[in-house]
Amino acid sequence: MHAALRLHPADDLIVALRPLKAAEAISVDGLSYTLREDIGAKHKFAARDLTADQRVIMYGVTVGRTTQAVSAGSLIHTHNLKHASDGFGGKQRDIAWTPPEVNRWKAQTFSGFKRPQGPAGTANHWLVIPLVFCENRNLAFMREALLNELGYRKTGPYQGFARRLAELQKRGASTEDIEAAALDFDETDQPTPLFPFVDGVQFLEHGLGCGGTRQDAEALCGLLAGYINHPNLAGATVLSLGCQHAQVSILEHELAKRNPHFSKPLYIFEQQKCASERDMMAKAIKATFLGVAAANDLRREPTPLSEIILGLNCGGSDGFSGISANPAIGHVTDLLVALGGTVALPEFPELCGIEQDLCDRCVSHELADRFVQLMRAYQSAAEACGSGFDANPSPGNIRDGLITDAIKSAGAAKKGGTSPITDVLDYPEPLTKSGLALVCTPGNDVESTTAITGAGCTVTLFSTGLGTPTGNPICPILKISTHTDLAERMKDIIDFDTGPIITGEKTVEQMGEAMLNLVIETASGRYTPKAVSLGQNDFLPWKRGVSL
Repeated sequence: MHAALRLHPADDLIVALRPLKAAEAISVDGLSYTLREDIGAKHKFAARDLTADQRVIMYGVTVGRTTQAVSAGSLIHTHNLKHASDGFGGKQRDIAWTPPEVNRWKAQTFSGFKRPQGPAGTANHWLVIPLVFCENRNLAFMREALLNELGYRKTGPYQGFARRLAELQKRGASTEDIEAAALDFDETDQPTPLFPFVDGVQFLEHGLGCGGTRQDAEALCGLLAGYINHPNLAGATVLSLGCQHAQVSILEHELAKRNPHFSKPLYIFEQQKCASERDMMAKAIKATFLGVAAANDLRREPTPLSEIILGLNCGGSDGFSGISANPAIGHVTDLLVALGGTVALPEFPELCGIEQDLCDRCVSHELADRFVQLMRAYQSAAEACGSGFDANPSPGNIRDGLITDAIKSAGAAKKGGTSPITDVLDYPEPLTKSGLALVCTPGNDVESTTAITGAGCTVTLFSTGLGTPTGNPICPILKISTHTDLAERMKDIIDFDTGPIITGEKTVEQMGEAMLNLVIETASGRYTPKAVSLGQNDFLPWKRGVSL
């Protein structure tokens, strides 16, 4: 295993692959460095003497400016580096792309659920949606009524544990006995679903639909229409109050925009038109029950890999994200695009600093111009609120080596591989073209995964260096660790470890190929992601404003 790594010949920064000690002499690319201070794994040190206010390069792009003079071998951190990035201005050159070799996958299929129109699903869910937060109470009633009786309510480890503690207390056990009680849980003791070919009935609770702007209501209806039309969905039940901004007519309009020939079961109930709450709830529960029963007749069928719609995301990123997990995901992107599939790269605040490269990869000047317009509008909105993309890195990011947003972004963009960009989408527009698309979302994990699922992604790869349990109600999310320590420490949430790239045991390409095989297994229902097993059903619509 190498001690440190320079990612690009022009880089001013070198990444420590293991903890390095002050005065330690190391060699990188044939050059020797004597460290002036301890450098933690994932952190960077200066490759040369830097003057104050000097532009600093990493990944071959500008990632910051020094705030003071820095000697070669010194730690780079927030005390001596601030965010800075290169300018950008539309498509300036054409980039030739050589697709990776994909012959071994050309004849391969995944086992998916065919839908009346559009691509096949990787899962088979029924969805219950409130158009407005006023219906969340009724949503909760339906959840309690249906999940238990249909066998989808999994027994968690904590309810039984709390019950055991309560029993000890009732029997007069001592504090010491209660403190000594162990959490004991049998994962195999789970209910059997009444409808085994339906993966679940999901409930999308949210706090929107009224009280905001009309644009908020339209965006929410567009997002919900994307979920209703989603390939992983067999049908949906919608609860509406009636007087809210997010009207049923807007939802129907947005659904028609996405699919003029929509034919899946859709049951809409408006409380203010019903005789009573009990009347509406009885009808909604009955319709949902019968819809799920009909969905149980569907079966998986062989489907071309070109019908996989892959989402990309990262959360709890660290200094290894741009070296291991994200480049490996980027290789999956290139493989799937070469096979005719569709891939979505979101999180616009985490594309700051590499905009010009992305513009040049766009297949047309019009797409590049749209990307520029969306990025600048987003940045301007953030600045109008006294913030900016430079505020994106979290304390956890910074603690583990992502000192500026530009450093974070240059590594995050690696998830997009090298493929041409065939589309640029604003929120909540749907994916309609094969190839790689840029999708405008926040960097916030759940807002972003919620958005790309609404755009149509049927499997998502999610890289993490610190560990995050993020999931989605209808789109399986595979959690990819950047280093092996995380994979071993949080094995209950990690699906795939790219740590062997850091140790030199595996190449980015080898890890990417193995990851594509896991995507195929997941899309076929033969592998269940940890987030799905844990019931991590995160759903958070973006209330269009400043969210980084």
